[in-house]
Amino acid sequence: MGGMSDVKITVAIDSFKGSLSSQEAGEAVREAAWAVYPDADVSVIPLADGGEGTAEALLAARGGRVRTVTVSGPLGKKVDASYSILPDNTAVIEMSAAAGITLISDKERDPMRATTFGVGELLSDAIGEGCRKLIIGIGGSATNDGGAGMLAALGYKLLDKEENPIPIGASGLSVLEGIDLSQADQRIKECDILVACDVENPLVGPLGASAVFGPQKGASTEDVKLLDGWLSKFASITKETLGVDHSADKGAGAAGGLGFALIAYLGARLTSGIELVMRESGLEKHIIDSDIVFTGEGRLDRQSAMGKAPAGVAKLARKHGKPVIALSGAVAEGAEGLHTQGVDAYFPIAHGACSLAEAMDKPTAFRNLKRTAEQVLRLWRAAGK
Repeated sequence: MGGMSDVKITVAIDSFKGSLSSQEAGEAVREAAWAVYPDADVSVIPLADGGEGTAEALLAARGGRVRTVTVSGPLGKKVDASYSILPDNTAVIEMSAAAGITLISDKERDPMRATTFGVGELLSDAIGEGCRKLIIGIGGSATNDGGAGMLAALGYKLLDKEENPIPIGASGLSVLEGIDLSQADQRIKECDILVACDVENPLVGPLGASAVFGPQKGASTEDVKLLDGWLSKFASITKETLGVDHSADKGAGAAGGLGFALIAYLGARLTSGIELVMRESGLEKHIIDSDIVFTGEGRLDRQSAMGKAPAGVAKLARKHGKPVIALSGAVAEGAEGLHTQGVDAYFPIAHGACSLAEAMDKPTAFRNLKRTAEQVLRLWRAAGK
């Protein structure tokens, strides 16, 4: 590294949920860097793990435009859903924009009725906009319909024994007898579909969509049994229709079985959310040129070392021999596992005793993050870096 003016710093911090967005956290470190190295070249690369914020992160990293359309929400009521279209015409869609659990109140949660129909409408809109590469984040769903609603929106006919379309929602699968592919949107075949997914659950069984995720969406013990049975029936009819069984695939149970429909019917490939976002945002080329890399998230703990954003960034930086510092709102038991992933040191940003609400106050979190990053960089400079 040459003189102080050509210090290159890459900042790739996941959001501090409920406090700072990935971009805002990055800006706090950028300001800190400029306080220590006024001429530093600081690249802020927003991160997300395939859940909420993925479309925004890739838009911030690569540019492009936001498109907003009115689609069916999780319970059929219309919602305005936005997705990003990147400069190369890649669409970045979050299923939660159309079928997310945050779109309904706690007492409205009903996995029997919730539908992914709006997700299919978003995909159809993106294809209509000329997008043939689709990145879909499938975290945060309110649904357990196996992706049946999405398929219906794309022209697949899910029929009962009278050959009428089944009702929307998971309960519609109870009367499913056959699937007619003849009117499905043929443009799907031209698409490369990548799904950001960090769960490996199969479609059905004790580790399946209904048993593991159903209760948090409002399913009772009795509901879970019914939902699991209906998804099982959907899987066997799918096998009869397509000749292949994808129900045991890793991630088939993600988003209430939406993963299953995306793999089986749309030919999608499921991949780690953080790795997909890092690849699509071009993070590695920034790291290669860097002197030091900052990462982090709201809380560092045992989970952080198991493939979440900081571990992903650290692994990439270690490949190129770059020092990595992780900053976080809180550090809990197990965070030391990050050292084996390539994080050289991590620091909590809290200054003085305060409540969680005070710590999560946006201006406070920004100031604390900036202050901690500045002290790290002062130490790094004092060490002759």
